[in-house]
Amino acid sequence: MATEIRNAAWVFLLSFALLFKVGAEVSDRKVFLREFTLIRRDPLPEESATEVLGAHKPDDPSSRTARSEEDRDTLWDAWGSWSECSRSCGGGASYSLRRCLSSRTCEGQNIKYRTCSNVDCPLGAGDFRAQQCSAHADVRHQGRYHDWLPLNNDPENPCALKCRARGSDLVVELAPKVLDGTRCYTESLDMCISGVCQIVGCDLELGSTAKEDNCGVCNGDGSTCRLIRGHYKSQQSAGKGELNKGAEDTVVLVPYGSRHVRLVLKGPDHLFLESKTLQGVKGENSLNVPGHHHHENTTVDFQKFPDKEVLRMAGPLGADFTIKIRSVTSGDSVVQFIFYQPIIHRWRETDFFPCSVTCGGGYQLTSAECYDLRGSRVVADQYCHYYPENVKPKPKLQECNMDPCPASDGYKQIMPYDLYHPLPRWESSPWTACSMSCGGGVQSRTVSCVEEDIQGTVTPAEEWKCLYSPKMAVVQSCNIFDCPTWLAQEWSACTVTCGQGLRYRVVLCVDHRGLHAGGCDAKTKPHIKEDCLVTVPCYKPAEKLPVEAKPPWFKQAQELDEETVVTEEPT
Repeated sequence: MATEIRNAAWVFLLSFALLFKVGAEVSDRKVFLREFTLIRRDPLPEESATEVLGAHKPDDPSSRTARSEEDRDTLWDAWGSWSECSRSCGGGASYSLRRCLSSRTCEGQNIKYRTCSNVDCPLGAGDFRAQQCSAHADVRHQGRYHDWLPLNNDPENPCALKCRARGSDLVVELAPKVLDGTRCYTESLDMCISGVCQIVGCDLELGSTAKEDNCGVCNGDGSTCRLIRGHYKSQQSAGKGELNKGAEDTVVLVPYGSRHVRLVLKGPDHLFLESKTLQGVKGENSLNVPGHHHHENTTVDFQKFPDKEVLRMAGPLGADFTIKIRSVTSGDSVVQFIFYQPIIHRWRETDFFPCSVTCGGGYQLTSAECYDLRGSRVVADQYCHYYPENVKPKPKLQECNMDPCPASDGYKQIMPYDLYHPLPRWESSPWTACSMSCGGGVQSRTVSCVEEDIQGTVTPAEEWKCLYSPKMAVVQSCNIFDCPTWLAQEWSACTVTCGQGLRYRVVLCVDHRGLHAGGCDAKTKPHIKEDCLVTVPCYKPAEKLPVEAKPPWFKQAQELDEETVVTEEPT
């Protein structure tokens, strides 16, 4: 495997057409990337470009899509099928080619890209750029073999494969381009394609400007988390001395799922952390060595300076972390911290309730339930009301069952058992009305034995003649479902933005199926309107008053005076 990678890399350095073979992150699957088809070249004559593309992929009309309207207006052939993804996980690139049908120059690009395999790689798969560096471990450089480590975040050329020899300052560009799908920077989704860093949004689309908010939601508004910041001063007295050496204090608890955690300790004390997973497994990291630490699926960046310590965790945290300090020498320490804590209780919109009618046109509503993200369960609404930024979604309304109702339910005609000698049979009257409309009642009917002659005349018969079959029940329970109850929806917003106003709500009579129905006691119906007070003072703009202020009744008196003048008869 390593030999194949070494040979491919060596051929790449010696020729302009190569084949990379790299061990994929998932199992032992190999991913083949025809690199030469992705190289951006200087403008070439059309014939030369056509030969290069044709040499790579023979024209197969069946593999090309139908020409779009745009293509028909130009000199381009239809786009070809998409290539195999350059990676099996972690985000790769796929390309499609098209051919210029004219001997003249066609406007536009003959290649387009898209992202693919946008799934996380399994733990322990390793960094993609590091894999490409290590593939050169058995290739001599200046007569020696080296264990190559990736040089990340190169500001000048992030898409070149620059590697550093372990244990030395030797940095070498082992390839002018990294493989497609390699991240340009460690903390970015942007990826290298054909040696050029391409923008990738949080929606994993090329060229997208979509970004995650501080809560980790793509194109979010930041409402699913809250900013937590503060500072902590060690509780040890100024004279710590040897007696308090090694004492521990808790700085802050950073819960599971938090992001953008940053702590700065200024003073002689030392930071360390404890963790507890959602399953209750506890752990500890003493942070004795600066650098990157991996703890409970979380990357911890710890830096130590002469006068301070800095702890960063990009998140989301894979466990609850308790940040602590340990006393080292006498002196005061101050810790400043900031992080974004997820709101673990969030509103979740429900599906639509059953339609209010079965036919003829009705409506149905949605609701919202409070969901615990840690426990993956629905909890009482009060947990979601605790967070002011947690806004409960308003119910949605839609029409349903708009088909017209049938004229009748229909019936089945029952033919006699024996047309010439019909057997006696039980015959019943219709059930009486139920004694209760809901909550459980009884209804009855009469059951009698009858016989029918050949002419179809039905006459009563003695009961013993029908005992060959079980007699039908004469009494049964009915309407055993719960009685309809009033269901009050959420209050609307106040009709005013300041002062005294009104607010309204919908109150429905809902039966046992959750459908809008009648039968509720009007005396117990909750009120649909009530007063509301918006605790914001109302301000009126200052009006321009005349020089002589008029009392409130002045205008009324003036109007009355004008009315009197009009109605007076001329003298």
